[in-house]
Amino acid sequence: MAKSKSPEEYCSFCGQHIPYNKVLIHGVNGAICENCIQAVNEVFRDIKTEEDQKQKENVKIKLLKPKQIKEKLDEYVIGQDEAKKVISVAVYNHYKRILYDQQDDVDIEKSNIILVGETGTGKTLIARTIAKLLDVPFCIADATVFTEAGYVGEDVESILTRLLQAADYDVARAERGIVFIDEIDKIARKGADNPSITRDVSGEGVQQSLLKLLEGSIVNVPPQGGRKHPEQKFIEVNTKNILFVGSGAFNSIDKIIAERMNTNVIGYNKKKHDIDKKNMMQYISAHDLKSFGLIPELCGRFPVITYMNALDANALRRILVEPKNALVKQYERLFKLDGITLTFDDDSLDYIVNKAVELKLGARGLRSIIEKIMTNAMYEFPSSSKKKISISADYARQQFESSIFSFLD
Repeated sequence: MAKSKSPEEYCSFCGQHIPYNKVLIHGVNGAICENCIQAVNEVFRDIKTEEDQKQKENVKIKLLKPKQIKEKLDEYVIGQDEAKKVISVAVYNHYKRILYDQQDDVDIEKSNIILVGETGTGKTLIARTIAKLLDVPFCIADATVFTEAGYVGEDVESILTRLLQAADYDVARAERGIVFIDEIDKIARKGADNPSITRDVSGEGVQQSLLKLLEGSIVNVPPQGGRKHPEQKFIEVNTKNILFVGSGAFNSIDKIIAERMNTNVIGYNKKKHDIDKKNMMQYISAHDLKSFGLIPELCGRFPVITYMNALDANALRRILVEPKNALVKQYERLFKLDGITLTFDDDSLDYIVNKAVELKLGARGLRSIIEKIMTNAMYEFPSSSKKKISISADYARQQFESSIFSFLD
């Protein structure tokens, strides 16, 4: 602490005489003046800067070529070839701009991606698989919980808090991670056809708050969450090299696309194109997202736009058995851990697929259906002496229907 000094006091570090009106910090066997304190502080700041730079240089990414990325995605994601191709190119270009020094004045911008597709088509699975392949931190944020600053809800900076947690608070790794923003269509601003007397605190204001994160800036991130711990120290995170992937179902956007595609063109030499009316999603553009309710600035920060096709019965059947993490393989593994061999008849798989198509839940519906079918088996057989189990279509139908109508008993 600073003590009252006589004019004869000196700094133990620089040896200079310290006047009575200047600060002198006394220790056990010496004292230090404010000039020496500032000099020491600058030395430590330079050392920390060098250490942070070396740490960033040591962060390694397993960068694969676009074809290699798609081949790996094919092992986990069935179908969606066009989406996987677009995403593979965007991810490759994004991390290539990070790893290789730019030798000229050309500044390559980020390749943030927005995925449009129905629920259960594999949007989250693709992003999670890419993060696993590249060995980079990955987090999922739900856009529906965000509100403008000052209102009940979460601030958009909490997205980076989750990313820091996924990177074990290694800022250098977090600054090269992937952030998956789900349900981004739910923050679309309200249109004239949807009036409200209350302020839309979870719509356009949230989109504007996201702009600085998507573009690339230094953000002060609360490591323990935003509003619950106001006394905590902030961590500076540069979002310039963080890849953001937006995702949403964008219900009824196909009608917006159809209206745009059928717009009459005035004049001669009009080129006619055959339009596939059964799959309007393939024609999606930033203009359609703007018409849906995303502000133009946000659309501009998602330069890569792709779509996910709805899954038909054939794709759902392949999802059941083909991927490395196929549902059938997962349940077979669960029973194998108990020394039981589990098999599914082809007819039972057809029944599961038909039910998933009927419920229109996509790939997520497959898991819920199988879970209803297998609950009793997973309860009974680990305690029995049976070593082989075969699931037939009749058994699957009986178990599923009994679980559906059990509330009537």
